[in-house]
Amino acid sequence: QVQLVESGGGLVQVGGSLRLSCATSGRIFNRYGMAWFRQAPGKEREFVAGIWSGGRTLHADSVKGRFTLSRDSAKNTVYLLMNSLKPEDTAVYYCAAEDPIYVVTTRPGDYDYWGRGTQVTVSS
Repeated sequence: QVQLVESGGGLVQVGGSLRLSCATSGRIFNRYGMAWFRQAPGKEREFVAGIWSGGRTLHADSVKGRFTLSRDSAKNTVYLLMNSLKPEDTAVYYCAAEDPIYVVTTRPGDYDYWGRGTQVTVSS
């Protein structure tokens, strides 16, 4: 059974920082593209950042320059460092895995596995 386990969400003030983690198995980490999505109440799930083969990363325009996605191969973990947080970043953040690892996609429907999500709340 594929597991994607997110952690690191919480309540933070405007301008603050959080680091989200997504831990998975080695099989998933090495074969699947990994991405973060978020969903705010009443809105569709949207792509935030992803990483694929060769270490290629993509960040949504709305978070570019503020969020940074990285991965730790030794821990089979993907991280999302979020700086300069804004109230509009408030959402449930989901980790997702997509097969194959070399296909870059931002569409939620293309992802095969999902974590349960972690809440991020930015207060003004």
